[in-house]
Amino acid sequence: MSGNYIRIFDTTLRDGEQSPGATLTSAEKLEIARTLARLGVDIIEAGFPAASPDDLEAVRRIALEVGHLPGPAGQPPVICGLARATRSDIDRAWEAVQHAARPRIHTFLATSPIHMKYKLRLDPEEVVEQVREMVAYARSTCADVEFSPEDAGRSDPEFLYLVLGEAIKAGATILNIPDTVGYTTPDEFGALIAGIVAHTPGVEDVVVSVHCHNDLGLATANTLAGLRAGARQAEVTINGIGERAGNTSLEEVVIALHTRRPVFNLETGIDTTQIIRASRLVSNYTGIPVQPNKAIVGANAFAHEAGIHQDGMLKHNETYEIMRPETVGLQRSTLVLGKHSGRHAFRVRLAEMGYDLSEGELTEAFARFKELADKKKHIADADLAALITDQLYQPREVYILDGLQVACGTMGMPTATVRLTGPDGQQHIQAAVGTGPVDATYKAIDAIVQAPNTLLEFAVRSVTEGIDAIGEVTVRLEAHNGATHQRTSPQSGQPRPRTFGGHGADTDIIVASAKAYLTALNKLLVASGRYDAQVEAEHPAVVAAQVVA
Repeated sequence: MSGNYIRIFDTTLRDGEQSPGATLTSAEKLEIARTLARLGVDIIEAGFPAASPDDLEAVRRIALEVGHLPGPAGQPPVICGLARATRSDIDRAWEAVQHAARPRIHTFLATSPIHMKYKLRLDPEEVVEQVREMVAYARSTCADVEFSPEDAGRSDPEFLYLVLGEAIKAGATILNIPDTVGYTTPDEFGALIAGIVAHTPGVEDVVVSVHCHNDLGLATANTLAGLRAGARQAEVTINGIGERAGNTSLEEVVIALHTRRPVFNLETGIDTTQIIRASRLVSNYTGIPVQPNKAIVGANAFAHEAGIHQDGMLKHNETYEIMRPETVGLQRSTLVLGKHSGRHAFRVRLAEMGYDLSEGELTEAFARFKELADKKKHIADADLAALITDQLYQPREVYILDGLQVACGTMGMPTATVRLTGPDGQQHIQAAVGTGPVDATYKAIDAIVQAPNTLLEFAVRSVTEGIDAIGEVTVRLEAHNGATHQRTSPQSGQPRPRTFGGHGADTDIIVASAKAYLTALNKLLVASGRYDAQVEAEHPAVVAAQVVA
């Protein structure tokens, strides 16, 4: 591996999932991990195994099933588990990741004065000793050990050199430098990395990594400054999701290095044409929409409305586009299938999009496609991706939507009648009145399901253009009995409430809204223990869930 190669460490499934509302099921994590492997990510931080038994099991499954899948470069990704600097956390991390072809344990301990004094309540000498002991313990179980001095951005550089040197002596193979609270500026962070590279004993034998948060909107700039100063691993998340204002965005770092190659002279192993699919998959599963003006993957990233810009684009695309949309997986030609298309053409198109379905899955998908084609003249790739996501990937359906009828408008009261099939196989019918058709639908569903919750977010968007477009809805909700839906934060050690996301797609936006809400409620019900944990219907062949036309 050349000295100009940047390892991409993706922490969407760990730090990204700590984003408020981004709770993922085990099957969703597995699907995202497969997509990350296909994307060419070098290291997948699959989770924090000590957070809960479900988190440990999710990391173990990823290690078993994704930790042996060859990526674009031919070798499987490293599968990493996070652990606080304690024996119990390290034991759980190793229990989960040991099944991967290339396992890694990532352990951390804070080094800033404010963290040592108020969070750890340890003297600097005690911190150094704990780092020595726990890194050595991690190395005794796993050959690949990453150490992070938490809140390095506010730590004393001389103390960092000491701690990092001891971590290297104890067996650390990766030194990750986190700007945990997004405090530094690019000049400061670049200087910090340069100092570490110059003054840490033994640093020439390890890889220096950077992990930046976006509290001041500088995460990508800080990461690039760290790479220019000598770091050779970047810790990122898809869409930049994460704690508070989020993490460094994978797509921004990768495309910045790709687009400005003469400036950085650095390269990654990422297949950039998979970026849009990965972005939409994560957005759908977490229920966190991508803002339209988001760099690289936002809906407006390649849109031009101003007349001067449009004129320039018509003359030459490079007048106002510094990258081609095809580079990140966007396609110009999307009207490819219709009601007269056959099963073979359908299968070939799905294969071209990255789907490898079983015969049963293909039969089901083709039937759904024909049903959609009767409503819509032309089917775009984005429609197909939404169809696959909505129909083939679902959590366990405790309650299934069997029928929905609404009445709304300026006259009368918005009313919805819902028919659901319950876990006992019985049909339940309920009508309700609301402030609008969606509110009425949700009230009717609530009356049947009886799972009190707070709806935190509701978002709707059109998959393609036109009045016959498929509508996609994402929701996030939190159970009222939050004490039974908690997981441990690796930073604070405190339990935090879980939220549940749902996704639905249909040409009828009210039906899509009902599907999304039921998906989230089904996740909540399974997590509550009211139903056995033979949980999600999985479709391992589905490697990407969403393509934007």
